[in-house]
Amino acid sequence: MSAPAIVITGSGLFTPPHRISNEELVTAYNAWAEADNARHAEAIAAGQRAARELSSAEFIVKASGIHSRHVMDRDGVLNPARMCPNLPERDNDSLSLQAEMAVAAARDALAAAGRSAAEVDMVLVACSNLQRAYPAVSIEVQQALGIQGFAFDMNVACSSATFGIQTAVDALRNGSARAVLMVNPEITSGHLNFRDRDSHFIFGDACTAVVLERADSAHPGRGFAVLGTRLATVFSNNIRNNFGFLNRADPSGIGQSDKLFVQQGRKVFKEVRPMVAEHIAGHLHSLQLRPNDVQRYWLHQANLGMNQLITRRLLGRDASADEAPVILDRYANTSSAGSIIALHLHQADLPSGAIGLVCSFGAGYSVGSVVLRKR
Repeated sequence: MSAPAIVITGSGLFTPPHRISNEELVTAYNAWAEADNARHAEAIAAGQRAARELSSAEFIVKASGIHSRHVMDRDGVLNPARMCPNLPERDNDSLSLQAEMAVAAARDALAAAGRSAAEVDMVLVACSNLQRAYPAVSIEVQQALGIQGFAFDMNVACSSATFGIQTAVDALRNGSARAVLMVNPEITSGHLNFRDRDSHFIFGDACTAVVLERADSAHPGRGFAVLGTRLATVFSNNIRNNFGFLNRADPSGIGQSDKLFVQQGRKVFKEVRPMVAEHIAGHLHSLQLRPNDVQRYWLHQANLGMNQLITRRLLGRDASADEAPVILDRYANTSSAGSIIALHLHQADLPSGAIGLVCSFGAGYSVGSVVLRKR
């Protein structure tokens, strides 16, 4: 017996209210860097310490394609004496910040799917950072929306959304759920070292959501049929964050830079690019499709140059803005949410029958792809 067909019937997006331009970010970073250089002027003059390089808006655009980003708090980030978000803890009886973002995106997705929360019986929070160990943020979202069923959290860094979609597809096919809500609440400003010139501009905050159902119970003509999913992981230290519950067991590491996002950017660019292109090509081939059969590539939004090289390798030419839409210019890297933002904002114009591909990739290394057909 063939596996039941699964469809994505709705998507949603929560965009934080605050925005930071490259110029604003550079002003804050340079003020801190100049003050730090002044504090260590003697050591720098003696050759005992390297002076901190200044940043520029031009450098950021050239390195990444990013022009601005949305954040949950801008004042703390732009304060040279602080340079991290100011997000006060809430009491245990109040909705957490991540759950609040997730509920907003979820309601958007449910409306698009034409479903009520009562028709969902599985909630999955898939993102790169969770603000607490337990109880699961997904269960909090489940409670806030009034969903009966079960929920759990998962983390595959920037690939969390595609891994979450496959997890949802599997649950629907094996009968564990009738409808699944998968949400990606990303507060990446919380793990970004705004005092690192090479990465201080990379991330932004956002939350996305999708609703998945069996095709035989979904509203006719809504969304996308899932033609296939494929996941892969290969261990690498080149993207890492060592923050965790054991940090307090070694006080010497508390506050060190490795407890935030760190990467070997050039190695990541060199190694991940071919891995992703080969993964996509192999997935399409398994479905008897060619790269040029895909009318839209919704790629992970981390680096414009990387995405351009991936699509060039697949297509043998430069992809048009319609074929591979870009949202990182104004959202920056929103980790797992990025490819779903691209899907959410750039799918309404596709005709019925059009083929699209969602692909996310990042720490792990990890890569996930979902091939879709417009209903």
